[in-house]
Amino acid sequence: MAKLTGLDGQGISALFGEQPPDESYFECGISQITPNKHQPRMMFDQEELTELANSIRENGVIQPLIVSRSSKKKFTLIAGERRLRASKIAGLKTVPVIVRELSSDDELLEFALIENIQRTDLNPLEEAEAYRKLIDKFGLTQEEAAKKVGKNRSTVANSVRLLQLPDYIKDDLLSGRLTEGHARALLAVLASPATMKEIRDQIVAKQLSVRLTEKLIKTLTREVAPTKASFRTKDKEFSKSVKKSFENQLTNRLSSQVFINQKGSRGKIEIEYYSYDDLERIIAMVVG
Repeated sequence: MAKLTGLDGQGISALFGEQPPDESYFECGISQITPNKHQPRMMFDQEELTELANSIRENGVIQPLIVSRSSKKKFTLIAGERRLRASKIAGLKTVPVIVRELSSDDELLEFALIENIQRTDLNPLEEAEAYRKLIDKFGLTQEEAAKKVGKNRSTVANSVRLLQLPDYIKDDLLSGRLTEGHARALLAVLASPATMKEIRDQIVAKQLSVRLTEKLIKTLTREVAPTKASFRTKDKEFSKSVKKSFENQLTNRLSSQVFINQKGSRGKIEIEYYSYDDLERIIAMVVG
C-alpha cells in the first residue's frame, strides 16, 4: 500500500489529522471507481474543471477522494467528484483515496450527503436538496440534520425553503442573475406570483442589491388595514381583493403560505408548514 504524502512529506495526517483505524488510503485506479449515484452536485463548470485539471497535472491530487468498497477491487465514490473528473481530464490513471467501510446503501447515502455538504462548494439549490434528502430519507428534524453537518438549524431551514421558489427563480439563482440573498428575500412574496415576477424583473433590470430588494418588497407588500365596512359585501363576505390582502399579510408575517376559506360570516385559516421544525417556528410566532 503506497503512502500518500501531503505537506512536507508528513503524509495524509498533516492534511486531515489522524485517521480512524477502519479507514485506509492508497493510490486507486480511476477505472476501479464508480461515480456516486447520490452525488448532491448536479452542475460542473467545464472551465473550472479544466483549471483544476491543469493544477493536478502540475501538483497532483493533494486531497484524497473518499470511497466505499463495493467489491474486492471496485469502489463507490462518496466525495470528490470534481477531483475525479479533473483527474480524468488530466490523464491520470490513479488517484489517492481514503476508504470508508459502509454497510448499506442508506449509510452510503447519508455519509455522501454529509461529506459533500461539509467539503464541497455546492450551489444553494444543491445544498438545499441535500438537506431535504437527509431530512426526508432518514426522518431527521432540521435540528438533527444541522448537527450532522455542523450548521445552525436556521441555516438548514432557510436553505430548504429555497426549494419552494418557482423554476424561473431557481434558474436565475443557478445562472447567477440572482444571489442566494435575493432568493431568500423573494420568499416573502411566495404567495403572490405576480408580485414576485415584478420584483425579480426590477432586480435584474436595475441590478438591485439584496438590501434594496428587501426595501422594495416592503414597499410593494405594505398594505393599509381595511376598515370594517370595506371588506364586507351585501352578503357579508370578504371581497376577493381584501381576502387576498389578508392572505398576503399573514403569509409575509409568518413566512409560510396562508389561505383563508370564507363561508358566510365564518371560515378557516390554513397555514402551510414544511417540516416539524417549521411547524414549531410558526406556533412560536403565533403564540408569542
